[in-house]
Amino acid sequence: MLRKKETVAMLLAGGQGSRLYTLTKKVAKPAVYFGSKYRIIDFPLSNCVNSGIDTVGILTQYMPLDLNDYIGTGQPWDLDRNYGGVHILPPYQGSKGGDWYKGTANAIYQNIRFIERYDPEYVVILSGDHIYKMDYDKMLDFHKAKNADVTIAVLNVTYEEAKRFGILSTDENDRITEFAEKPAEPKSTKASMGIYIFNKDALVKYLTEDEADPESSNDFGKNIIPKMINDGCGLYAYPFKGYWKDVGTIDSLWEANMDLLGDIPNLDLSDSDWKIRYRHEPQAPQYIGENGKVLNSIIAEGCEIEGTVINSVLFSGVQVKAGAIVKDSVIMPDTVIEEGAQVNYAMTDVKVDIKAGAKVGAPKDRGAGIAVIGAGITIGAGVTVDGGVMVEEDKLS
Repeated sequence: MLRKKETVAMLLAGGQGSRLYTLTKKVAKPAVYFGSKYRIIDFPLSNCVNSGIDTVGILTQYMPLDLNDYIGTGQPWDLDRNYGGVHILPPYQGSKGGDWYKGTANAIYQNIRFIERYDPEYVVILSGDHIYKMDYDKMLDFHKAKNADVTIAVLNVTYEEAKRFGILSTDENDRITEFAEKPAEPKSTKASMGIYIFNKDALVKYLTEDEADPESSNDFGKNIIPKMINDGCGLYAYPFKGYWKDVGTIDSLWEANMDLLGDIPNLDLSDSDWKIRYRHEPQAPQYIGENGKVLNSIIAEGCEIEGTVINSVLFSGVQVKAGAIVKDSVIMPDTVIEEGAQVNYAMTDVKVDIKAGAKVGAPKDRGAGIAVIGAGITIGAGVTVDGGVMVEEDKLS
């Protein structure tokens, strides 16, 4: 008889990521590149392994192929297990029909059988689009100590930021007394991080009831959590004080990459005690030419730098040719920036070709916004792409 798992993690990774626009035109948001060698999904997956959770269901939906290929058997995260490990869970056809995931709660509901297969006491529910390092085991200890039905990780934000999050009100014992989704006038600044620990039996009960309600939008924040508070269940807020960023917009994704260049507490990705694992493909060593210059930047393996790179993050296979300048930018894999081209306050997706003398973006202090170039796009020789512009097809003149 197979032993039961104490904890199973369910990672919601099916979102379209529409606010990342062209960067998620062909891939799911959790598969978007980050920090010179990672994907966004590497962070919750690594947190699970580092926290001792070895059974993870990844719920996919939108453009899943690249994400599926990247996860593979789960070996880079030590999740290639005979019992447990990582499992890709797309929507599927059952005896009563099938449907796309209608909301976060419905996505978990459709996979109750996966959870019950391991008969866990606790289910950790995670989002696949946040950058952070967190020990879920410490949160579980808090959950047990409070004898909670649900524990929600919370982060203090500013009053203005609170309008963009699910906001919790708590009593002196951290018990949640009220929850409001994106309130116009927040009553507190305790923001839900989208990280939940449920007692499994409570989760199954409320998901089943929610699924039977035709008026529900099948969402944790809008439906499940408020219903459990109203029913008098024990919901508690677990305070988190580390680095955490929702990278669901172009600005926030750029900012999180730039944070790696500063001295940000709890964002040391070289920390051997809390390793962020990723799928590593062998690359040639980075090469910086005789006239190449790199200042306050992260340069991945396989880059060739003959020009100037300032305050930027470059992924593997990027080439910066002689006389080219890259500043305040995030350049994703296999992009070529040819002789004399200038890239300023910009993000490029994979396999972009910026021809000689082209100008992409404008200096950050001009306030025009981040220029974004989609995957596989060519910017012609001498062509100018203004700051804040998003390019989704070749611009040759």
